[in-house]
Amino acid sequence: MGWLADNGPLMVWLIVLSFVFLECAFIVGLFLPGDSLLFTAGLVLAQQGTHDAQAWGLSIAATIIAVVGNQLGYHIGRKTGSSLTGRLGGKMLSPERLAKARDFLDRRGFWAIVLARWIPWIRTLAPLIAGAAAMDSRRYMAATATGAVLWVPTLVLLGFYGAGVLERFPWLMTTVMAIGIGFFVLGTIWGIWRYRQEMRKPAELVVITVK
Repeated sequence: MGWLADNGPLMVWLIVLSFVFLECAFIVGLFLPGDSLLFTAGLVLAQQGTHDAQAWGLSIAATIIAVVGNQLGYHIGRKTGSSLTGRLGGKMLSPERLAKARDFLDRRGFWAIVLARWIPWIRTLAPLIAGAAAMDSRRYMAATATGAVLWVPTLVLLGFYGAGVLERFPWLMTTVMAIGIGFFVLGTIWGIWRYRQEMRKPAELVVITVK
């Protein structure tokens, strides 16, 4: 926490924008703790005593990055065609999870892309599957933008303004900050380890079709 405070809001911005982009654009995003990162970022900004404009500015910037990341994921899906790669024996990037994500999109359509923002592993797979299934690009753009606007600011601002309540109880504020940052750091380490494990498994071609 002291290291983050010493480096100021710029470091928070760099970490948040980088991780949001990775989570929304690439398969590695399956293993990154996006939700806890956004909430913790709000807490850290509040702890640094930054102005409200910092939290709102980060929310807007991260929302734009989330949309850009999902658009890249969508185009990657379009380019790879009707197949995605699952890993035999993998728990995260598996044929079963791909099938569940496909079914989720199939049943919910437009709102599946909106709701996918709140479901960690589907949040990463949805753009790839939507692109592979040739979902209308304008409809997809509208859906992913709506989801991003509802997802990013909610978590960042909840952490930022919720910190004001926690500051009345210093020990609770310190505890929540420590848990949030610890969860993010340990979650990232675990995610990188899981990603390496998944990528070592033999690939299996999984056909994806979405109505």
